[in-house]
Amino acid sequence: MTKSGFRYAAAGVRRATTLLAIASLPSLAACARSHLARGDIDSAPVTPNRLTRAERDAGWTLLFDGRTLAGWRGLGYPGVPASHWVVTDGAIKKISSGKVPVQADGQPLEGGDLMTEATYGDFELAWEWRVTPGANSGVKYNVSEELSTSIPPKHAAKGFEYQIIDDDRHPDGKLVTHKTGDLYDLFASNDRKHLRPVGEWNESRIKFVGPHGEHWLNGEKVVEFDLGTPRMDSALAASKYRPIPWFAERRRGHIVLQDHGDEVYFRNIRIRDLDSPKR
Repeated sequence: MTKSGFRYAAAGVRRATTLLAIASLPSLAACARSHLARGDIDSAPVTPNRLTRAERDAGWTLLFDGRTLAGWRGLGYPGVPASHWVVTDGAIKKISSGKVPVQADGQPLEGGDLMTEATYGDFELAWEWRVTPGANSGVKYNVSEELSTSIPPKHAAKGFEYQIIDDDRHPDGKLVTHKTGDLYDLFASNDRKHLRPVGEWNESRIKFVGPHGEHWLNGEKVVEFDLGTPRMDSALAASKYRPIPWFAERRRGHIVLQDHGDEVYFRNIRIRDLDSPKR
């Protein structure tokens, strides 16, 4: 092939590459729109436990700095039950109760749910979590510490719970309304639920405004409910919460990480306070 032939061939390759890139732009844009609609792009910071500029501008704040448990304490405790809750590798770790120091009688040192010191009214909460095989935990909200400690167990929060569990290995994961993403013992997740394998990080979100609540999992809304409706009243009457008359009353409450005795991890915990006057 002559030199001019080589030049024409190279130019043809460049034109073909450019045309291919242009042709792919609509599909790439559609993909981006799809991710934005699901909340995938803005749902988690690029760096763990850091807010993006867009999140800061939208009013999000961190509940966990990635290094300490500042802003948290045990429910019913003046501080953190340090034998059960620690920070490791940029995540809050619930130490398995079988691996904590024991009391004189051989029983594990008393643990308990970990709660925010602050309380929230209307809010949007987002976080990442992962479980170990067979683990069970949850994130609770609309929690009054005073009411929770008034009935046993005194270090367990009584409030709405976003269930977090190994659906396949834990016995509770076989029960309707006890699976990951469910409003525990009240409403089951819908068929849009997509759960990542045990050991991988999942992204969750709770939105609670007035009487309306939503649970999101990995970019999909999986539970939706409204307080004071026949649907909610019927679910409450059939649940374990039926004997607690104040359970579903709307209040400013703590955000709580559940101590169910199993090893679980939480990170990128952030909240948008929707009670803010500027909103």
